Amino acid sequence: MLKVCLLVLPSWPALFSLLLLRCTGLIQPDLLSPSILGGGGTAGFCKDKLGEYLGQLEPRSWWLGERGREGQREKEKLTETEKRDRDGQGLKKEQGVHRLEAMLYALDRVNADPDLLPGVRLGARLLDTCSRDTYALEQALSFVQALIRRRGDGDEGAVRCPGGVPPLRTAPPERVVAVVGASASSVSIMVANVLRLFAIPQISYASTAPELSDSTRYDFFSRVVPPDSYQAQAMVDIVRALGWNYVSTLASEGNYGESGVEAFVQISREAGGVCIAQSIKIPREPKPGEFNKLIKRLMETPNARGIIIFANEDDIRRVLEAARQANLTGHFLWVGSDSWGAKTSPILNLEDVAVGAITILPKRASIDGFDQYFMTRSLENNRRNIWFAEFWEENFNCKLTSSGTQSDDVTRKCTGEERIGRDSTYEQEGKVQFVIDAVYAIAHALHSMHQALCPGLTGLCPAMETTDGRMLLQYIRAVRFNGSAGTPVMFNENGDAPGRYDIFQYQAANGSAGSGGYQAVGQWAETLRLDVEALQWSGEPREVPASQCSLPCGPGERKKMVKGVPCCWHCEPCDGYRFQADEFTCEACPGDMRPTRNHTGCRPTPVVRLTWSSPWAAPPLLLAVLGSMATTTVVATFVRHNNTPIVRASGRELSYVLLTGIFLIYAITFLMVAEPGAAVCAARRLFLGLGTTLSYSALLTKTNRIYRIFEQGKRSVTPPPFISPTSQLAITFSLTSVQVVGVMAWLGAQPPHSVIDYEEQRTVDPEQARGVLKCDMSDLSLIGCLGYSLLLMVTCTVYAIKARGVPETFNEAKPIGFTMYTTCIIWLAFVPIFFGTAQSAEKIYIQTTTLTVSLSLSASVSLGMLYVPKTYVILFHPEQNVQKRKRSLKATSTVAAPPKSEDTEEPK
Repeated sequence: MLKVCLLVLPSWPALFSLLLLRCTGLIQPDLLSPSILGGGGTAGFCKDKLGEYLGQLEPRSWWLGERGREGQREKEKLTETEKRDRDGQGLKKEQGVHRLEAMLYALDRVNADPDLLPGVRLGARLLDTCSRDTYALEQALSFVQALIRRRGDGDEGAVRCPGGVPPLRTAPPERVVAVVGASASSVSIMVANVLRLFAIPQISYASTAPELSDSTRYDFFSRVVPPDSYQAQAMVDIVRALGWNYVSTLASEGNYGESGVEAFVQISREAGGVCIAQSIKIPREPKPGEFNKLIKRLMETPNARGIIIFANEDDIRRVLEAARQANLTGHFLWVGSDSWGAKTSPILNLEDVAVGAITILPKRASIDGFDQYFMTRSLENNRRNIWFAEFWEENFNCKLTSSGTQSDDVTRKCTGEERIGRDSTYEQEGKVQFVIDAVYAIAHALHSMHQALCPGLTGLCPAMETTDGRMLLQYIRAVRFNGSAGTPVMFNENGDAPGRYDIFQYQAANGSAGSGGYQAVGQWAETLRLDVEALQWSGEPREVPASQCSLPCGPGERKKMVKGVPCCWHCEPCDGYRFQADEFTCEACPGDMRPTRNHTGCRPTPVVRLTWSSPWAAPPLLLAVLGSMATTTVVATFVRHNNTPIVRASGRELSYVLLTGIFLIYAITFLMVAEPGAAVCAARRLFLGLGTTLSYSALLTKTNRIYRIFEQGKRSVTPPPFISPTSQLAITFSLTSVQVVGVMAWLGAQPPHSVIDYEEQRTVDPEQARGVLKCDMSDLSLIGCLGYSLLLMVTCTVYAIKARGVPETFNEAKPIGFTMYTTCIIWLAFVPIFFGTAQSAEKIYIQTTTLTVSLSLSASVSLGMLYVPKTYVILFHPEQNVQKRKRSLKATSTVAAPPKSEDTEEPK
């Protein structure tokens, strides 16, 4: 069986790397000093340093010599075990040791699989990156130098050990076939730039920067985790699903943080509906107080409670600490990337600040086989991992035998009988699955390549002695198999794995944040499936907190956008008769409609009119009924006593005309209250002015006749012309005909009809708006109908004033005068009331009531002044209803003789 070596790099500043020779079972450490890496084709280590570091590891297990035969295949793993400076910090147990052991576990399984790479065994060489791109570049040179220099031509003089002891010689570095790593995107980018120069394929298990998807720059880079562009899309979908539209971003300086935030910002801008309040970068080496300033900056936009964070563990922890110090626990709503994931280390002792945090992690599963493997590791059976002793001390809080120093009285001594998971807590690190999948991806690619180049052969054939990296890359991109978790492992044309994420939320348990944990609340695989009902928050556990620049506008309010910030707006109410047409527009309701109570739509405006049952109609109708009855009584009395002296003396003909006008005045009240229609509107036009015109025409004719008789009597005994009853009737009807002709012309020019006037009661408050059903008569046209009557009234009043000096024998002159004076007062009061209420919400009621009451009062004054006394005498004092004595011609020389129908007989 042929022999294959595998090279792997851990990630803290270790002094040694591990060269595993599976063909012999021996372990050989190489000194990783940059001077040695740059010095030539040989490598070595210093004996004293080796003995100090390895402690109690048995010397017989270390073999110093050549690496074995040609035909070996080396696979490189850049794994980040601990970010610490070269002066030494504690290692990261999970990120470092778990991933390193996952690499070795995967190699064991590959080499034990008879169907995968039969006759070929894989080995690994591990190198530390320190999570620093510059240091990783130095380490990468250790396995590419075989492509630069030939074997064995190095300069041994470049190696220097303390005390001048010469270094032990080792075999020259072997050619590397493929690299697994690194974790940090910035490290992977630096290494990928070197590897592409030598056509060495690289597969990362944790680097997610979108920049690495650029196949023109990183054509030999692949990864078994999805890029942050998918992660950013998932985070945008989460933000939108929670109803947030205003968030801030935090990014650790470097490719991972900056590229992740850049992808989030770009996707959110393209998708729309999410605005970035602030994008803050965390410096690579923050100054004291930097994180406190960062929290203050975030509070400059307090409505942006959602914080999208692409940062490393240390930065996440410091941000949470600063939030607690600022007493802002529960204010910020964290949405963390996969660097946060479901890890406990970033939130240890900061659980109260992290409650409600939603984190995302590439879909993964716990590998049971690895748990069984790792929990059985001990100092005795895991000698191939030179960092395991340090892990053992830290994991069990004990010390192995130290050389030259006084033992710590506090820390106990390790017994070697401790067991992982029994004497210490253990939880599988999240990227273990992807480390195993990365190893298997290269193994499957090599297997496919072996089948193509060495058909039917076991072990390596000459065609695979020198592996073509470009050919191997094609096989890597073509692999498709079920990974360690049972999910498909594949790559697209850019070397990216499909995006599959689990979504977690850190939730308190039983009201205690410290006893809480991460709960799965959803998944993302091109589309989001988020169980919003399962989310819990501080404060109101079930209500999703808001992270919005502006709160949603209420019903009937439109958004007035803030210039330059599409997610910020002011809410402007749709007032008056406007309604909310859409979220940005208010529109006016049509004229016959009014807005709903919440101004979200329009509804028909109620239509009103003066009804028979209205309180406003009661007084006019009462006056009209009483007046009509009184007028009918007077007319009946006059007709029955038509030839009595009082009836004859009052001028029977004109009296009947005047009483007819008074009756029409009372009757118009019923037309004004009746429901408007074509017939009712025509009757209103005709009779509104006809009654008053008849009345005032008759009164004008009477006062004019009295005035002419009196004036003529002063000059002559000859009676004036046109004082006969026939002449009086002709004059009255002539005056009335003017009104009738005008109304008929109006009816012909503009046929009457009813209308609904929505402007009349269009009040400031739309709730009070009403449409008024009325005839097509404006206020001016109504006054026009009465205008001619008012002219007759004024003229009659003038004649009444002129005739005020008539002797007592002309007993109708003074009652007519009093009638006209009172009527003028009534109509003078009517005009301001009528027009003064034009803007009132009760206009239709007030104006109609005022008009009808004024008409009824003027008619009642005429009836009461002129005919009620006569009717009273006729009915209750008939003894007074007798003919007076005859007057002589001498009397008419000073006072004109009355006509035949007056209170004296016609002179002889």
